[in-house]
Amino acid sequence: MNRLGKKILIVGSGGSGKSTLAVQLGETLSLPVIHLDKEYWNVGWVATPKEEWLDKQKIFLSGDFWIADGNYSGSLELRLTIADTVIFLDFSRFTCLCGIIKRRLQNIGKTRPDMAEGCPEKIDLPMLRWVWTFPSKSRPKLTEIISKYKDVELITFKRRREIKNFLKNYESYKGAESK
Repeated sequence: MNRLGKKILIVGSGGSGKSTLAVQLGETLSLPVIHLDKEYWNVGWVATPKEEWLDKQKIFLSGDFWIADGNYSGSLELRLTIADTVIFLDFSRFTCLCGIIKRRLQNIGKTRPDMAEGCPEKIDLPMLRWVWTFPSKSRPKLTEIISKYKDVELITFKRRREIKNFLKNYESYKGAESK
């Protein structure tokens, strides 16, 4: 079983299930969850200015333990300097596109729980393009940045089934630990 630290980043393409895994893992390990989308976006899908975003992250990641989901590669290195574990959801385009469609259908006309208020769920061309090009554009950049941090435990999942098994193992491990 992989060893998880107390400061965990979850990264991957849109629709890969980063936020869902963060919540599940947070419940399993009793760790607080930080949804980067919820912190970054403001009402009406307005982005937080870069300097303010960096300062904001320093504050909410200053705790001794947390799970943070989201990429934001422009500030990823800030998070990697303090994280001890990265979970990379390295799924196919098809899996991620299905995830986006499912999420959209579940949240029609609503703001999802892991998103900032006033940012209703949507599917637009830039989002679809990002997911489609993730394997060729974003993935290499993400893996290159992560590879610089040798002290950070990297756990990569290629299929959703692997996550289910991983969570099952941690749930049974936690149960055995408390006996």
